[in-house]
Amino acid sequence: MIVVTDKKSLASQLFSQRQNDKKIGFVPTMGALHRGHLALVNRALKENDIVVVSIYVNPTQFDNQTDLQKYPRILQSDKALLEGLNGNILLYTPNNEDIYGEEVRSEAFNFSELERKMEGKYRKGHFDGVATVVSKLFEIVKPHRAYFGEKDFQQLLIIKELVRMKNLPVEIIGCPIVREENGLAMSSRNKRLTPEQLEKATIIHQTLSDVREKFESHTIPALNEMVRERFLQEPSLELEYFQIAEASTLEEAKQNKADDQYRAFIAAYCGEVRLIDNMALN
Repeated sequence: MIVVTDKKSLASQLFSQRQNDKKIGFVPTMGALHRGHLALVNRALKENDIVVVSIYVNPTQFDNQTDLQKYPRILQSDKALLEGLNGNILLYTPNNEDIYGEEVRSEAFNFSELERKMEGKYRKGHFDGVATVVSKLFEIVKPHRAYFGEKDFQQLLIIKELVRMKNLPVEIIGCPIVREENGLAMSSRNKRLTPEQLEKATIIHQTLSDVREKFESHTIPALNEMVRERFLQEPSLELEYFQIAEASTLEEAKQNKADDQYRAFIAAYCGEVRLIDNMALN
């Protein structure tokens, strides 16, 4: 594995790959890697000749500065995990100046209704920050394919829309959620949970699974009420939102229409750690 810290060195390393018409895969991350990230990298390795993995904690997508400060940064451990994989990996670990230049700020995007729901509603400016850094990383890496996990499903749709809006020559590939043994969706933020909190947080996956099981037999208002009551009975977690939405538009569902595809989405706080998850319902 080769490690570079600036875009000039990255371009130099990728030059011969492009000259030889090699396919470049890309997995952007904020570090604190786990098995979910490694699943993305392994898939990218199977489908490309070389895979660029970026580790960069992007400040513009954090609406909460405390969350930014406490975000886990364990670069040496991350390097060790990547070195354990078999394949041609190029690790890119830039700083703010390499990505943004002199001024660290977001570009303003218009993703219409897609950005005003759920994460966009509760995290002001979040998707402008995500789209800005992803645009800059795509410009730097120039990948043929880029890989994102479905845990951040709304983000995945935003990035697909970004590529469409900017007519970028990159294929966006969504990959299934990887879960802990207890069902909790793997997340870098899980590292901030105590063992007791990790156990309590299983209510998120259990709730989504129950909603999926009952989706054909219960009305959506009844499922909404079931979830609300369940979280009221578990004081260790505070429900921020639960929503059943049409999978391609994220329009909130009022009733189950036979020809549509739906997903259920949850955001909840376990202590001061914010966790999100989602699940296909049909």
